[in-house]
Amino acid sequence: MNWDQIEGRWTEMKGKARASWGELTDDELSQIGGKKDQLVGKLQQKYGLEREEAERRADDWANGL
Repeated sequence: MNWDQIEGRWTEMKGKARASWGELTDDELSQIGGKKDQLVGKLQQKYGLEREEAERRADDWANGL
């Protein structure tokens, strides 16, 4: 699934994101709004990942949907 599709269906996708990244709060997931750059930033912040690793994980998650 591409990021435009994810952003358009974010309300549905939040549960799947929550299952993958349990440290993200409901408020943070709402702020992300399906935007890849927002998700990558939160993954960096919450999990201490380098940007490239956070982007890879976000893309792997999106490709698995």
